[in-house]
Amino acid sequence: MKLNEIKDNEGARKSRKRVARGIGSGSGKTAGHGQKGQKSRSGVAINGFEGGQMPIYRRLPKRGFKNPFAKEFAVINLDTIQKAIDAGKLNAADITIESLVNAGLIGKTLDGVRLLARGAITSNVTISVNSASKAAVAAVEKAGGKVNVVA
Repeated sequence: MKLNEIKDNEGARKSRKRVARGIGSGSGKTAGHGQKGQKSRSGVAINGFEGGQMPIYRRLPKRGFKNPFAKEFAVINLDTIQKAIDAGKLNAADITIESLVNAGLIGKTLDGVRLLARGAITSNVTISVNSASKAAVAAVEKAGGKVNVVA
């Protein structure tokens, strides 16, 4: 097989429907929108409208409380940090939020970074994060390290 012989499987690419191109095309004149009415016009957005029937999002019961001010943290665990140190992605002397992002251990920082205690850490590390669990702080201090919680 050569590069110039590669082609898509039969039916993998389908050409788009060209509407409003004359009556002979099969979808001319009304362009597949039928006759008259709201849906035949442009600018129609009736998502969730069920023709006068009570919409499903209003029929279903709502429960609980959703806090609009809740903070969502990006989570990092101790075992993940230890693996990164062993692989040479992180410098154990000073681990910051920026170094975690640069090492690819967290994607978005969201409202901050929270350190959790899954796994074990054996390196003597200094970690600066926005939040940390008590168990994570205890585990890092047991290994001879330190956790700085920055606002």
